[in-house]
Amino acid sequence: MRYSITLPIVATRPEQAVPFANLVRWTQAERLWQGQTQVIDNHHLMSWLAGIGIRVPAGFGVNLTPLRSPYQAATEARSTALATGCDVIAGYGPGGPNFQRILLGSPYRSPLTATREYVTTVRTLLRGEFAQAEGEYFSTHAQLVPVRAPEVRVGVGVLRPKMAALAGQVADRAITWLCPPSYLRDVLVPEVRKGSAAAGRDPVPVTAIVPCAVARDGRDMRDTAFATFGMHLQADHYQDTLRHAGIEVTGERADADRLFDAGGFLYGTPQDIRDQVRAFADAGVDEVVINVMGVAATKGARAAAQDLEEILHVL
Repeated sequence: MRYSITLPIVATRPEQAVPFANLVRWTQAERLWQGQTQVIDNHHLMSWLAGIGIRVPAGFGVNLTPLRSPYQAATEARSTALATGCDVIAGYGPGGPNFQRILLGSPYRSPLTATREYVTTVRTLLRGEFAQAEGEYFSTHAQLVPVRAPEVRVGVGVLRPKMAALAGQVADRAITWLCPPSYLRDVLVPEVRKGSAAAGRDPVPVTAIVPCAVARDGRDMRDTAFATFGMHLQADHYQDTLRHAGIEVTGERADADRLFDAGGFLYGTPQDIRDQVRAFADAGVDEVVINVMGVAATKGARAAAQDLEEILHVL
């Protein structure tokens, strides 16, 4: 099992990311992951850190396809690898229908087809090959300027079975968020492996981004959990995912209890969290990414860094 961390803040100044990038340098955390942000672009932030001498492996989980063409995505991911001198995992997903409508005028008729076209083209470009694709959503006839660079692996954001199978077929990594270990064990990981087998490939590794918080005096579990993922629970596709996992959610604070009971939100002492993480390993997950965004949102960045340091120390 590998362990990594998510940058738990939306940085408005790049120096705010320094303590968390240094945790990757000084602990067993393998990679600094970031989700999609519309403040400081996550590729730019990694390049800024590299510019001041903090060069760590990056994970993007996940960037949303309506925001950039496949060619631009490949260019930015490789640029990050060149700037940091480290390998990169660049994950992509289509986002929700409303987000697609806002950016594109109408949602993808088939998010699966759009993701297949996008990821296939990005991987082709990053292999240094000429991409010659005429798709329903993305058409590319181009090649990146040849240059030696650290490896960039391309991931797919996975919530439901069909996207999991697609990740197994066309991606280098399946990246999940907010999925309880039982759902990963019984549904998503088997679908990823089936997709890989159908494509004649070795099983694609699975990364699980997992919300966590250390229990402390004066800290409310529900408030912390809802600050971590409450926004996601308002979206239909997350509610549908959790219903598939056997968890009925309503977008209210009580959902935190249901996620905690299912092992989808880890809360307790660092040792408790270590023990709960083992369920993800048993589910077939290859990498767990510790996400303490709720701690940062409710108690500040210093408290989030302390939680990460204590959790990583016992893993």
